Amino acid sequence: MKRILFICLMFSLITLAGCKKQLTTEAVGLTTLEQVNSTPTLGTVENSVNSGYQLLSNRLNILAQWDWAGGLVFQNDLVMQDIASDDMEKKWNPDGDQPWMDDVNNFTFTSTNGGPNGLWKYDYEGIKRLNIAIELLTKSDIEAITGITTARKNQLLGEAYFLRSYYYFSLVTNFGDVPLILKPVSTYQEAFDVAVKADKNAVWDKIKADLTVSKGLLPNAKYSSATEKWRANKGSAIALLAKAALYTEKWADVVTNVNELQTLGFYSLNANYFDSFNQAKEFAENEDIFVYDHQSNQNPLKGNGICAPLGWGFFAPSTDFLNAFEANDPRKLYTVDVPNQNVNKLLGSTNGSNKGNDDAANNKIYIRYADVLLWKAEAQNELGQFADAVAIINQIRARARTSVSATGSLPPAGTLADRASSTDKATIKDWLISERRVELGFESQRMLDLKRWKLAKSIMTAKGKNFQDKHYLYPIPQGEVDASAGTLKQNPGY
Repeated sequence: MKRILFICLMFSLITLAGCKKQLTTEAVGLTTLEQVNSTPTLGTVENSVNSGYQLLSNRLNILAQWDWAGGLVFQNDLVMQDIASDDMEKKWNPDGDQPWMDDVNNFTFTSTNGGPNGLWKYDYEGIKRLNIAIELLTKSDIEAITGITTARKNQLLGEAYFLRSYYYFSLVTNFGDVPLILKPVSTYQEAFDVAVKADKNAVWDKIKADLTVSKGLLPNAKYSSATEKWRANKGSAIALLAKAALYTEKWADVVTNVNELQTLGFYSLNANYFDSFNQAKEFAENEDIFVYDHQSNQNPLKGNGICAPLGWGFFAPSTDFLNAFEANDPRKLYTVDVPNQNVNKLLGSTNGSNKGNDDAANNKIYIRYADVLLWKAEAQNELGQFADAVAIINQIRARARTSVSATGSLPPAGTLADRASSTDKATIKDWLISERRVELGFESQRMLDLKRWKLAKSIMTAKGKNFQDKHYLYPIPQGEVDASAGTLKQNPGY
């Protein structure tokens, strides 16, 4: 009985017939291991990759039906990276709703909290689906069996490697050492065998190796598909490779990869800051590199469900976050409209449109060019290339101060003046930290940044939070540890 329970719970990786998680709802058209092992079709191949995107969606109830306590109602990046940080509060008007989010905010959570549980399950469900896709696409006779062209096969395989790397990036940055599972799991014994942590360095190495393969497979174009512009592309693979170098402090590699991305010529800063988030300008702007394409009126649903909890009062700015903006910085109102309690960035509008709509069509942005430029500036500062680093920071500030504000006017003269020339690494680092916070607010970067800078403890304790050394990693969900009969080891301190 213990083995059957384990198979049904662990990682969402098992695809044995009759072993369905009670909470999991399979997507329409989801590819199964049985289809892989029989005679796959072109539709099977396409669906195997397409389903791998779904776990990046903001849609509600992908893995469960209203399992709030389990952290499965929506993807938890806003909770674990924004609410956990000094940027965001759970709600505009504090109440007792969803106390597990309050525990994340206050760092009083345990290994049974829904936040880490949701992160873990979403990521490993995505990995399960992509392992099936990769298994299919690397079959030696897949072209003969399905009629798929070599170009299309390579594109889909490049997407699959990118997506799997993205999910592993989430796992290694949030949990540290994690099981590294690279093929479908189909037997009881395999399930127990994979329930062992791999060293985080091995996970990082695999992420980088797969992204290197991915960028070589994807078309040399801004969009992998002219008709499906939402798909992962060469730029997204190179960008994530740069981000992996950033998080492993391979500073020269960060610069090399960002230079390669810039050489493509596909991306630039938009003239107006909000264009990246504006629903009306999706796929018609220059900055977004990887997004999830939400669409209304689809079957199955594909709308941006996170707009629903925004209508219920969730996700509000902290006073500290609002105070982080310099005077007249237009990014402040473009991020949050305090008087109307609207999170404009997440709504894709500046007039409250989409608020409360669980089927909104505004996209979710994962990688954009301004973020990438700031990675390069950080690496250059670490390498002693101080003038180059300051120049990028000033480029970001210049775009902000020349953006027409949400009220329709340009900021007054003197707004966001350029940073002065400096050769002081610490000073430039402080400028960079400040710029990242206001430029990327509510984009689920803040807590990850604080942790990799080793600033989370000092900053959060100064704000009265219960942050301890153990909180640099989130706990492995206790249900997963228990189901493995102790094979999967809990993170220290939990």
